[in-house]
Amino acid sequence: MPGVLKDKVAVITGGGRGIGKAFALKYAEEGTKLFLPDINLAQAEEAVKEIKAKGGQAAAVQTDISDEKSCQKMADEAVKAFGKIDILVNNAAIWAGLNITPWDAWTVADWEKIFKVNVIGTWLACKAVVPVMAKNKQGKIINIASNVAQVPAAQVFLPYACSKGTMYTFTHAMARALGPSGINVNAIAPGYTTTKASMDQRDSEGTFKLATSEQSFQRKENPEDLLGAAVFLASAASDFITGQVLYVDGGTVML
Repeated sequence: MPGVLKDKVAVITGGGRGIGKAFALKYAEEGTKLFLPDINLAQAEEAVKEIKAKGGQAAAVQTDISDEKSCQKMADEAVKAFGKIDILVNNAAIWAGLNITPWDAWTVADWEKIFKVNVIGTWLACKAVVPVMAKNKQGKIINIASNVAQVPAAQVFLPYACSKGTMYTFTHAMARALGPSGINVNAIAPGYTTTKASMDQRDSEGTFKLATSEQSFQRKENPEDLLGAAVFLASAASDFITGQVLYVDGGTVML
């Protein structure tokens, strides 16, 4: 589908690494102008360089999505750079540094940190961007959920799994709230994916072995496996689809 997102402007939080960067590079191939907010500005700027080297348009800004002022600056800078926002991918989340942990060994600080970014931060990003989309009576919001909320591994990644489970309710509620403004709100739920954050976890190979054993396709999931869904949900092909969670996990969760 070459150029299906031509001249669209996409904000991808956490777009400097992992799945977010994979989305950014693919969207650039489809003609999208990319705005990449990331807590790690150096990584986001490196992604911008890659996009520009291939002839694309991109800009980056340091953003902490758990901070309301930072999110507002993100939206303002995106409009300043490209004039509008058509697509918001709520990709930024705390995952790096988390490891398999007994349900009762997590701390209150762990729970608060994870929810402040993964849940409140996603809401704040929407709060900042939606008014820009609403002016044009159109927009695509794609939340990144996870199948971990629906599989046995939830018990060993409990606060993360609960934060991602919240994305289901958030997606449904926001689809209802924003439908009258012409804004689609959907989510992608990946499985355990070969990002650096996952590969750096303790016993990641053991976790991948468990994850693939639950899949219909018996191989590791890669960021590239998510790109088709990300393009589809951002494109005109999904204009009458909202409030849906699309599992891209090799056939683990089936609804």
